[in-house]
Amino acid sequence: MTDALVLLIVLPIAAAILPVFLGILSDRAGWYVALAMSLAHLGLSAIVANAVDTSGRISYAVGGFQPPFGIELVADGISAPLLVLISISTLGVVVYARRAGPHSNAFYSELALLTAGISGVVATADVFNLYVFLEITGLATYALVASGRSPRAAVASLKYLFVGTIGASLYLLGTGYLYIATGTLNMASLSEAIVATPAGYASPTVLTGFGLMATGLLVKVAIFPLHTWQPGAYAESPDTVSAYISALVSTAAAYGLFRVTYTVFTRDFLEAVPIAADAFVLLGSVSIVAGSVLAVMQSDLKRMLAYSSVSQFGLVVTALGIGNKTALIGAVVHLIGHAVMKGGLFLALGVFAASVGARTMDEFKGLAAREPVTSAAFAVLAFSMVGIPPAIGFIGKWNIVVGAVEAGSWSVALVVVVSTLLTLAYFGRVIERMYFTHPDETDVADASVSADGGQPASDVSFGMRTVVVVAAVTAVLLGIAGSDLIDIIRPALEVYFV
Repeated sequence: MTDALVLLIVLPIAAAILPVFLGILSDRAGWYVALAMSLAHLGLSAIVANAVDTSGRISYAVGGFQPPFGIELVADGISAPLLVLISISTLGVVVYARRAGPHSNAFYSELALLTAGISGVVATADVFNLYVFLEITGLATYALVASGRSPRAAVASLKYLFVGTIGASLYLLGTGYLYIATGTLNMASLSEAIVATPAGYASPTVLTGFGLMATGLLVKVAIFPLHTWQPGAYAESPDTVSAYISALVSTAAAYGLFRVTYTVFTRDFLEAVPIAADAFVLLGSVSIVAGSVLAVMQSDLKRMLAYSSVSQFGLVVTALGIGNKTALIGAVVHLIGHAVMKGGLFLALGVFAASVGARTMDEFKGLAAREPVTSAAFAVLAFSMVGIPPAIGFIGKWNIVVGAVEAGSWSVALVVVVSTLLTLAYFGRVIERMYFTHPDETDVADASVSADGGQPASDVSFGMRTVVVVAAVTAVLLGIAGSDLIDIIRPALEVYFV
């Protein structure tokens, strides 16, 4: 049963190799490989989720070598839903890419490799292998961002490469400091070994390790002011790539930050070193406000969504700093919800660009009349991102606010409320233009050609629109089933509060 856990990583790696060889036979073979891989990945993640639901936490010792010396993979009530999320997101993006592209076999190889990296980040219980999977994720993402046709895509990829390498290097240095202090890399063993060091949590080596690892992961999460790689990477990538990396790449990094903070260093460390928790709260709060303000200032919709992610992940990091059970539940729920909402929003922008050539705020005038179904789905996802019930966006934010109040952090609760109003402001501008503003005659004339590559306006498939609608429906259904989702997550969090 637990073999499915390692296959979630091995299968995409194997699938990344196949398009290279099958490309000799067909230049579209990669899509079929990616579709088969995503369906198999979904089946495997369902097996893992069922095993966790039946037995609780499960683990797999790679090569039969038991931890702390061997490499361990784990799944629990937090990682199992994220693995299912990765599978569903991959399948949705593959279906969308059938018409939207990119169509090269190299693209599908990179997509499969990215799926393997993200799955590894979520499943690993070893801090060094977390670095390995972060690097696999990063390398695949750099290539996917560069698959855009414009020179700006190459520049954005190069910038992401430089900044991402710095973040990964900082994390690796921190891992080295912990290994020097403890002699182990397994997360569970590290939590015990850190306490057993001569100075415990006050050890300069341990403190340095935490600072380097946390900073490296915060770069990957794209917290303000460490976010500089993200707007260009999201905006200049092909729409399919933007949706996938916005949904999962920073989500995986944020999950890694959660695991390192609470599994390796534990809540006792945050209580013994309160400046660490305060730093999370401060950086997260600044990111919440700064990301929202920068999003309001954008006219390009992809850049607006990119800065929105800076704000939304600020919520997650703030919740990690608050550190009580309610806030952490909100953080995990918001990670899941953000992936669904933001991925769906980027896919909707891809439909608008391909059908009517709309990419900027002014080009969205009267868009709802020309793309009614996709516009309705976009509106549902936007209001969910604002936090309007019953969608999933409300559940995550509500628990974070309640957690802040329980901790006496009224200023954080106020920041979240203000950011919600700012989120309403920038999404409200878009909705107003879509539904209540008439298009100019020049806008209608230019709508016959898309803004990306000059494809015909009719070059939007039923599958593309369907994926966007499914994302909107999923955001609502997850909100309605929010209490059930929390019931899955809560037992896995209990171990941090024993």
